[in-house]
Amino acid sequence: MRKNIVKQKWANGDFAINGWLHIPTGWSAEVMAHAGFDSLCVDMQHGQLDYAHVMEMLRAISTTDTVPLVRVPWNEPGIIGQVLDAGAYGVICPMVNTKAECEQFVGACRYHPDGYRSRGPTRASVYGGSDYVHHANEEIITMAMIETAEALENVEEIVSVPGLDAVYVGPGDLSLTLLGMERSGIDLDDTEFLAALEKITAAATAAGVVAGIHTNSPAYAKRMVEMGFRFTTVMTDTLMLRTMAQQKVTELRGTSSSASGDIY
Repeated sequence: MRKNIVKQKWANGDFAINGWLHIPTGWSAEVMAHAGFDSLCVDMQHGQLDYAHVMEMLRAISTTDTVPLVRVPWNEPGIIGQVLDAGAYGVICPMVNTKAECEQFVGACRYHPDGYRSRGPTRASVYGGSDYVHHANEEIITMAMIETAEALENVEEIVSVPGLDAVYVGPGDLSLTLLGMERSGIDLDDTEFLAALEKITAAATAAGVVAGIHTNSPAYAKRMVEMGFRFTTVMTDTLMLRTMAQQKVTELRGTSSSASGDIY
């Protein structure tokens, strides 16, 4: 089976740089895949795409060694199995708030005896190799999102679940439930929020689980790596496109402009 490069980097004590895909085309996914990211996440939760787009985008990512990940819309075994059978080498699952929910998620990603995933890796065996089913439990990344006050309270129990590889902080939702709407956001310097991040990295490290986080700038991502996060997303394809477009229009017009709104 094709090796999971991100898992290899983690095993070596390194961190991985992840990209995020909202735009529903194979072409933009292919361009991003050639940019040098260690992995790319196809976002089915907040991206503008459906399962057909996922298939197209996974094939585009396959033109490189970039590891293909998918964030599923919810903790539901059916869609988790579908994206894995399509060739995703890892699943990011939103809103995992308890140990039981994490167990449900991990089980959906693993074949018996480690879980209850149904055997039928249609495209996965083409992308991963003919021996896919024999090694998928070792190579596929399971990443549960920590993005609520409830999940933060239960983080030690969540990271104790056997078969969980990583947790991923959704800073927008986590800060919303911890700090309220007015103080919430991405790349926060809020002391209460930073303390929550330190609690997550400490729990993950103690359990031998990787901690990851979404950021909107390389500078903040570097801070997170220094804090102990070993998987960092920097912006999204949508935000990169909008930021660069506005920058070039501003340069041409000689006016000031800035990105606004909740585009991560």
